[in-house]
Amino acid sequence: MSIEVTNSSGRLVPSNEVNSLLTFAMGQLELNPECDLSVGFIDDDYMTELHIKWMDEPGSTDVLSFPMDMPENVGDAVTLGDIMISPDFAAEQAKVAGHSIEHEIYILATHGLLHIIGYDHADPAEERVMFALQEDLVKKWKQSQ
Repeated sequence: MSIEVTNSSGRLVPSNEVNSLLTFAMGQLELNPECDLSVGFIDDDYMTELHIKWMDEPGSTDVLSFPMDMPENVGDAVTLGDIMISPDFAAEQAKVAGHSIEHEIYILATHGLLHIIGYDHADPAEERVMFALQEDLVKKWKQSQ
């Protein structure tokens, strides 16, 4: 498995922990260990640019996912795609939520992975499933450390 984590945000980010978390989550989700995934930590200006270009929505956002290949069968090795995270946006959300920036980044990275493999939160039922799963994966990963 290849998880590439890059950071051009200008902030310190928990790159090694995100790599560990996503490796754990991919195993829990029964994705082939040979799947490739990229995570980029970017500044808020670049996130705003991506958000406008790809989502046609103004302003910045916390995380964007860019799926590439969807495994057709359990265990297929594919290039999953890219997850882009704004640590600046995450910091603001963490304050509102009352937890650490690191925890917010873990939730966002997992959220991005779930979007890549087809989860969505367009309606309340989907949101409950997706948000519960991302919290559960982060919690289980932390317990395994």
